[in-house]
Amino acid sequence: MIFVANAIDQTPNISVITEIEALSWLSPDKKKEAIVKAFIEDANILPLSPDVVAQCVKIRRSRKIKTPDAIIAATAIVHSLTLITNDNDFNNIEDLKVVDPRNL
Repeated sequence: MIFVANAIDQTPNISVITEIEALSWLSPDKKKEAIVKAFIEDANILPLSPDVVAQCVKIRRSRKIKTPDAIIAATAIVHSLTLITNDNDFNNIEDLKVVDPRNL
């Protein structure tokens, strides 16, 4: 619970890829889309930097993973952030800290 309390009180940090994916999401419930848009507007968007590219290449050379997911993982690693996801594709990536929100 300490992790959740700390996360709630901070500005979220997200990869530019997460921004693209979230803003591309369509829902029949426009209120949900508005919540996502507001979340993105409040977030700190982390760009695709040379360090992120290098880390992404390292990840992609070591395992089969989609490029957008590798960019998200690389962004978290480069910025020493914990990735909050329930997507198993992020499991066992070297140096990536992952928290499954279902386990909080």
